[in-house]
Amino acid sequence: MIRRTGRPAPGGRRGAGHVGRVGRRRAHRVPVTLLLPALLGLAFLVLPLVGLLVRAPWSTLSEQLTSPQVWEALRLSLVCATAATGVSLVLGVPLAWLLARTELPGRRLVRALVTLPLVLPPVVGGVALLLVLGRRGIVGSWLDSAFGLTLPFTTTGVVIAEAFVAMPFLVISVESALRAADPRYEEAAATLGASRLTVFRRVTLPLIAPGIGAGAVLAWARALGEFGATITFAGNFPGRTQTMPLAVYLAMESDPEAAIALSLVLLVVSIAVLAGLRERWMSTP
Repeated sequence: MIRRTGRPAPGGRRGAGHVGRVGRRRAHRVPVTLLLPALLGLAFLVLPLVGLLVRAPWSTLSEQLTSPQVWEALRLSLVCATAATGVSLVLGVPLAWLLARTELPGRRLVRALVTLPLVLPPVVGGVALLLVLGRRGIVGSWLDSAFGLTLPFTTTGVVIAEAFVAMPFLVISVESALRAADPRYEEAAATLGASRLTVFRRVTLPLIAPGIGAGAVLAWARALGEFGATITFAGNFPGRTQTMPLAVYLAMESDPEAAIALSLVLLVVSIAVLAGLRERWMSTP
């Protein structure tokens, strides 16, 4: 006679499920040795933002934000950041395609040069732009003598400085999207007689549209917050080159409350950009 017991057989389904539940419970346990530095890192990143909110002049905030100087700086920042993103799209998408889809000689060196502005101090980037595009620069002297075109200390100079530091974000994002896209769709379109330009326009671009969108948003946000290259190459002239970060820097010397109010505007814009980026292009299924 076989005796029935309530214990599951070794290796049975109940045993496997029990082991799985135990494994999940153990996986959710956070080691104390990792929890403490993680909380310290979170506090290190969040506390400065909390301090900005706590010390904000809420009683006079509306007056600070409705001044003509603030709106002029905000308008200039939005216009220049959008223009710099447009320049990055026109130049960066083909560059990303070149890095991802071709066997370019010295491709690693080219990729390193493209990503160099990410680690290069922005002030150094501004100095480099002056040496190349300034009135006595390598290219700038020719532009001045041939066309009478001067780029430094102009609104166009702001766009150039912001595009210089923002374009690598777009190139990296688009190149990653191109490498993740299945090239068989492009090959199928080519075998059906489509030209390379048609394949790029009708097949490649729709495939990598999320990557282009994410890169454009990141480039726009980076351009909006650019300071070092802008003040070095374009200066700080109200109404012409004074963007929001430059206005914050100038206000800190004379009116700290105005600087905090301007910083709050940039903080809100940055949070909105990151929230939209997360929901639309970085969400996981």
